[in-house]
Amino acid sequence: MAAMAPGGSGSGGGGVNPFLSDSDEDDDEVAATEERRAGLRLGAGGDLDPGSAGSLSPQDPVRLESGRELPRLRDYFSNPGNFERQSGTPPGMGPPGIPGAAGVGGAGGREPSTTSGGGQLNRAGSISTLDSLDFARYSDDGNRETDERVAVLEFELRKAKETIQALRANLTKAAEHEVPLQERKNYKSSPEIQEPIKPLEKRALNFLVNEFLLKNNYKLTSITFSDENDDQDFELWDDVGLNIPKPPDLLQLYRDFGNHQVTGKDLVDVASGVEEDELEALTPVLGSLPPSFETPQPVENSLLIQKLEDKISLLNSEKWSLMEQIRRLESEMDCLKNEHFAIPAVFESIQPSLDPSPHKDSEDSGQSQVVNNLEKGKNKDIHPSITDKTDSIILKENSSDSFPRIEREGMPSSSPASKTTVHFDKPNRKLSPAFHQALLSFCRMSADSRLGSEVSRIADSEKSVMLMLGRCLPHIVPNVLLAKREELIPLILCTACLHPEPKERDQLLHILFNLIKRPDDEQRQMILTGCVAFARHVGPTRVEAELLPQCWEQINHKYPERRLLVAESCGALAPYLPKEIRSSLVLSMLQQMLMEDKADLVREAVIKSLGIIMGYIDDPDKYQQGFELLLSALGDPSERVVSATHQVFLPAYAAWTTELGNLQSHLIPTLLNKIEKLLREGEHGLDEHKLHMYLSALQSLIPSLFALVLQNAPFSSKAKLHGEVPQIEVTRFPRPMSPLQDVSTIIGSREQLAVLLQLYDYQLEHEGTTGWESLLWVVNQLLPQLIEIVGKINVTSTACVHEFSRFFWRLCRTFGKIFTNTKVKPQFQEILRLSEENIGNGVLTKATVPIYATGVLTCYIQEEDRKLLVGFLEDVMTLLSLSHAPLDSLKASFVELGANPAYHELLLTVLWYGVVHTSALVRCTAARMFELTLRGMSEALVDKRVAPALVTLSSDPEFSVRIATIPAFGTIMETVIQRELLERVKMQLASFLEDPQYQDQHSLHTEIIKTFGRVGPNAEPRFRDEFVIPHLHKLALVNNLQIVDSKRLDIATHLFEAYSALSCCFISEDLMVNHFLPGLRCLRTDMEHLSPEHEVILSSMIKECEQKVENKTVQEPQGSMSIAASLVSEDTKTKFLNKMGQLTTSGAMLANVFQRKK
Repeated sequence: MAAMAPGGSGSGGGGVNPFLSDSDEDDDEVAATEERRAGLRLGAGGDLDPGSAGSLSPQDPVRLESGRELPRLRDYFSNPGNFERQSGTPPGMGPPGIPGAAGVGGAGGREPSTTSGGGQLNRAGSISTLDSLDFARYSDDGNRETDERVAVLEFELRKAKETIQALRANLTKAAEHEVPLQERKNYKSSPEIQEPIKPLEKRALNFLVNEFLLKNNYKLTSITFSDENDDQDFELWDDVGLNIPKPPDLLQLYRDFGNHQVTGKDLVDVASGVEEDELEALTPVLGSLPPSFETPQPVENSLLIQKLEDKISLLNSEKWSLMEQIRRLESEMDCLKNEHFAIPAVFESIQPSLDPSPHKDSEDSGQSQVVNNLEKGKNKDIHPSITDKTDSIILKENSSDSFPRIEREGMPSSSPASKTTVHFDKPNRKLSPAFHQALLSFCRMSADSRLGSEVSRIADSEKSVMLMLGRCLPHIVPNVLLAKREELIPLILCTACLHPEPKERDQLLHILFNLIKRPDDEQRQMILTGCVAFARHVGPTRVEAELLPQCWEQINHKYPERRLLVAESCGALAPYLPKEIRSSLVLSMLQQMLMEDKADLVREAVIKSLGIIMGYIDDPDKYQQGFELLLSALGDPSERVVSATHQVFLPAYAAWTTELGNLQSHLIPTLLNKIEKLLREGEHGLDEHKLHMYLSALQSLIPSLFALVLQNAPFSSKAKLHGEVPQIEVTRFPRPMSPLQDVSTIIGSREQLAVLLQLYDYQLEHEGTTGWESLLWVVNQLLPQLIEIVGKINVTSTACVHEFSRFFWRLCRTFGKIFTNTKVKPQFQEILRLSEENIGNGVLTKATVPIYATGVLTCYIQEEDRKLLVGFLEDVMTLLSLSHAPLDSLKASFVELGANPAYHELLLTVLWYGVVHTSALVRCTAARMFELTLRGMSEALVDKRVAPALVTLSSDPEFSVRIATIPAFGTIMETVIQRELLERVKMQLASFLEDPQYQDQHSLHTEIIKTFGRVGPNAEPRFRDEFVIPHLHKLALVNNLQIVDSKRLDIATHLFEAYSALSCCFISEDLMVNHFLPGLRCLRTDMEHLSPEHEVILSSMIKECEQKVENKTVQEPQGSMSIAASLVSEDTKTKFLNKMGQLTTSGAMLANVFQRKK
């Protein structure tokens, strides 16, 4: 295990920091060097004074004139490395009480080398003091001291010369590679020609690349990069060149690069409003754009859409022209028939010209032609002779079918006038009429039945057709297959619309609603479509009188599909009902169904219909009834109903509330008051379901609240759409649950919202909130009340913390970054002042800490936001640890942030701060926090960053810190499958158990047993069998020898819990005999004396384990079949054998019965 440790153990957890960059580690070494220098004090005991590491005070003549050699001073000044860094003391300023003893410059009168960034030659901080002393005067060996002084000065001079040579070389190379002015112009005018890199540019880029690698922990790559560029010092920017300002880092340059790109929106207008021929001409133009100006995907899509729309309009115009041509030809045909009908020869001459007509033989065109011919035939009186000849012509032509079917059906007139004049040929026979009648009686006709009478009576007008359909449809519907009955819906609706008798119409609508016994979703949609078409056609009065009664009749139908149809009908028909009916009868129907219906799907449809009703209702007296319905819907036990409430009902109700002016005066304050009441009443048990209900409703109201703030802003009258509309960032708003919660939908359009947002940000940043009542209400009333509520919730309730965290996150993201930074964060920071006083009054132990950290500080993820979050968590961890306060608020923050992998790196940065802290209390807290962050973390992070930190803490001087790492090591064993990492953790835990220094550490043994009991059932079986169970056996044996009863009982109780958890796992026979059973027996020995009630349970466990071992031994020779048989009841065996006896398959097929399905 010693090889595992990255470094020695110091009081500060002083291992090698795997999180820091190389530059940070160098800073640590510098600090250590400064500490060594400060430790060399020249006081009464013969040490150096503070701050005068390189100087000797001339005011101490006793020691100077004695001539004695001080070995510590000699070693210090003989080491040139002690003079390569400036001490940091300003020129001419020595330590207190020692005038002239300066770190840089001093009595020697030399000017120190000053630079802005420490980039020039680093001279020894004690040169001036060395010059002012004459060692030969006071030392026994003056020549030797002089030689050492000369060596130091030569070293300094050599370094200065090297620096001067390097700078001269840089200047020479820069002059040699300077590109002439004309070439530079060529490069600028031709961007495709790449200008060669200059040495200065190369050195600057090398420095920035190396800096990027170090910042992002690519240490090995950075070392390789430095080796390949050994002529450059990557520690100092001034090594790049003289008087050159340092540019921003690579990340900042990359982010700023986007500000100089040509955005896609500049190219969108290229393809707008083009014609078909322009599209073809435009395609090569766009194809010839340079790579940096390629047509973006939205432009291609808009071109494709425009092209398709043009094709559609072209086809539509062609269709209408063809239809017009068809109508013209039909009218010409009618005219020709009317004029030349009496002359067969003329008729036969017309016939060939009609055959190639451009008719489409569709049922729709045929029906319309028949109707047209019927209408035209009403006013025509055709001569009988013409009719007779026409009949003969039609009969002749039937065989060849050369005349169109539609025209043949349209020829005979059905007008009442023609009935009186139609004559048929009578045979030239002398048979009696009675004989003719008797002869015709052999033709089997049925005019006496209902159907026969309908068949024998041909309708001769629209009215008679409707009457006939009204009589026949009730008899047709029951005889149509259920799966095909929706085909009758158009016929039923048309008849119900046009039928003159109210009673018949009612019957037909009753048939419509009862057409299908249990209509599925598609069938219900078809019926609803028909109902809406009916409502549009007949108007609100008949909808109220004819359709609503059908809904009311089926409100308590036994089939939920029928009730679902009623609920959906109420919403679909809402726009077509009288407004008094909407706010009275329909609202009452939906309220009754919401309260009484047991089907989730029906109540979900009721909620959606209620949302539609709320969009049309305009009676303010119904506001309170709507609020009660809202609370009922939010409290519904079905998740489907609650989801529909948030998606449809609540946004629609909020829109109405906004119009009434009640959003800020009633709706939101009422929900807040209900939450406060819950918290007051729930001191001993909070109803978390109701809290979630009210808080989720508030969260769904945030878009409506923000829209209200924008619409009532001082700039709302200036928000006009003109010129180029600014684009809204995709991530500007949280993703809405439904389109009704989209702020752009509430405002009216995305363009209008973009203009308002631009004015909103400007107003907040430059003009403030004066006179902005709706926003002032949010700042001065809503936020303080919410923060007060947050301080009252239970910090240990993960669900409550998560709910409030999500609420504040959505609130801050919706209202924007400027609002969050200027209005939200200051109010939290005022309450969460990180001081001892706030720890005393318990503010830092409340849920305010995790909700501020996870709900407000995580809204935006720029670097400054992340730094603010890291600093806040570090300060909270330090203050809580040093004041011995409960860590629940810190744990809640880590749990909530740890659920998102994006924050794992940030949490590890915070924890490393605790690992290297000087206080053991903070290090102990950091060790315990590791356990909370490990779940869900990638194994690579665990291996590279968590394990080294835990190993560092496990060798801490404080035993409490070491013990605090055990749960984290256990969690690694539970969640990681990487073999090497598991072995390292196992070695560390073994050192805790087997090292003699831990033998008497009662708290360590307790923590290990608790950890084994927690992770044992879920850990890798090999680790459990080879490590956990054997060590539990050893601990049980040792506990038998414990003298102190309290400690013995404590260990025994935890062992009992661990063995109870492990008894559910599969344990091999050898392990059971050698370790598990002996450990249980040792534990029973403890419990016999200390806890008899546990002893009874242990005896039962031991007996059960012994029986398992005996059964395995006995049943082994019989094979696995006997074990299975012992577990199967006699009844099951009998049924199985009977089934086997009934099988008539072959042996090969019988074998396949028992094969596993693939």
